[in-house]
Amino acid sequence: MVEELYEIIMAMDLKEIEKFIKEAMPDAVVDIQDLAGDGNHYSAIVTSSEFMGKSKIEQHKMVYNSLKGRMGNELHALAIKTKEK
Repeated sequence: MVEELYEIIMAMDLKEIEKFIKEAMPDAVVDIQDLAGDGNHYSAIVTSSEFMGKSKIEQHKMVYNSLKGRMGNELHALAIKTKEK
């Protein structure tokens, strides 16, 4: 029961993830999938012109930074794929 409560408290909604990414990159097109149906394991494809000229590592850092420290806390796992617009 404690584990279930922990997951409910810690889980992050996919709309919330999308909101944070779009706040940081307003032109981003974000496609998020809940991989396990548990609100803890997501996959995101983020397309933005802000990725132009940046390495994949820099692009992924931009996405992680947009989550403002929630990765590893409210958000347990996020697989990211980035694309330039």
